[in-house]
Amino acid sequence: MTQRWMYVRVVLGLALVLGVSPALAASKKESIDKLAARYAEYQQFNGTVLVADARGVILKKGYGLANIEWRIPAAPDTKFRLGSITKQFTSMLIMQLVAEGKLKLDDPLGKLLPEYRQDTGSRITLTHLLNHTSGIPSFTNHPDFAAKVSRNPFTTAELVKQYASGDLEFEPGTKFAYNNSGYYLLGVIIERVTGKPYAQVLKERIFDPVGMKDTGYDVSAEILPKRASGYESTPEGIRNAPYIDMGIPYAAGAMYSTVEDLFLWDRALYADTLLSAELKQRMFTPGLKGYAFGWEYHDAKLDDGKTGIKVQGHGGGIEGFSTLILRAPETKEVVILLSNNSRSNLQGLAMGIWSILRGVEPAPARRSITVPMVAALAKGTIRDAISTYRALKAGKPEEYKFTPGELNSFGYQLMAKKRLEDAIEIFKLNVEMFPKDGNVHDSLGEAYLARGDKALAIESYRRSLEFDPGNANAVRVLKGLEAPAAKAP
Repeated sequence: MTQRWMYVRVVLGLALVLGVSPALAASKKESIDKLAARYAEYQQFNGTVLVADARGVILKKGYGLANIEWRIPAAPDTKFRLGSITKQFTSMLIMQLVAEGKLKLDDPLGKLLPEYRQDTGSRITLTHLLNHTSGIPSFTNHPDFAAKVSRNPFTTAELVKQYASGDLEFEPGTKFAYNNSGYYLLGVIIERVTGKPYAQVLKERIFDPVGMKDTGYDVSAEILPKRASGYESTPEGIRNAPYIDMGIPYAAGAMYSTVEDLFLWDRALYADTLLSAELKQRMFTPGLKGYAFGWEYHDAKLDDGKTGIKVQGHGGGIEGFSTLILRAPETKEVVILLSNNSRSNLQGLAMGIWSILRGVEPAPARRSITVPMVAALAKGTIRDAISTYRALKAGKPEEYKFTPGELNSFGYQLMAKKRLEDAIEIFKLNVEMFPKDGNVHDSLGEAYLARGDKALAIESYRRSLEFDPGNANAVRVLKGLEAPAAKAP
């Protein structure tokens, strides 16, 4: 299953110890710097990093290039598109309106937007939209999204009617399913209640009070100093990212910012200037699957494989960019990563940084296994690429990154190049390597469906649900595939 542009799921963490000596702080800074530099060298990260604790910033630095064609280095004041990190700002605006009595968390969507279909809107509340339990299909999962939606300008009314008003996938409040439609609707609600454009409300209620002068709603046509260009790694190398009309991500993912401004945002959340402590606690209270209002919580393991941590934060992914903010509120530590390559390994770098902060030896950066596979495919066939994978996994397991995401990305890149048979072989290899990963079965099912193999697609989607019962995409696709054929009149 593809990761659409607004969401990159992340693992999160809790600090254990404060009060370090200057020498130890300097050592941690040096270790983080070396780790980030190695990730950049291996093309696993390209962008800027900021790491801070209660005493202040430990490290802020750019790695790689903000614009590859002009060889312009990335820097702490480089502006990056944020993707789904935008959601935490949208949730803050909603909670501010709740504080003012202009909204209630149990308000039905049908009341807030009377033009919305009432058969479903009357059952969906503001809370359901905020914590992804509404059951509304996410418009970024629509099969025509990339081809017919992402590049085209829509008014909010048009997009809501055409792509964010589908039949419910489940009864509101009963399940969690990450949903860009919900946060798009929240933006419409903010505009309806305030009578102002979403971008203006962001500026007046958050950016100006916090002092975030290098943050805003991204508009492609406007001249924006120090804006990073977006890229993605492909089988043919680094390429400019596909265009997306920034009215599409809207309140679910259209912001840009810098690591410096996001640090100001992180610090502002410790004060009650933007929102009362009581409502902030409600905003940060996790619901199903550990998701709060624009924030998520997860347990994770540091790079020693045994030290458990917890963090709150969010990741983001949008064409050409991947982003991540992870906070440890009890100790005021934060890790912020902004990259202008949508294929960056932010999770690996982030866990390496948190390991360093905890005194744990970080796992070394690893090269992408797809690079030698692509080289083998260029000289031979898909069998040569798969043989290369097997040989390197057996002979150099510590040098390359062998994860489900690596093969999954390679498979989808091959599909985009109309090499469907090759993509299916890569997805089959992924299923062989990671047989209990629901997502890899989902991806194989998608490839079979693209080839017209309905029976094999159904089998793969059913396997996906065995290992990931919450996979709303598989449920939706199976519902269509297994529906009885309509009788001819």
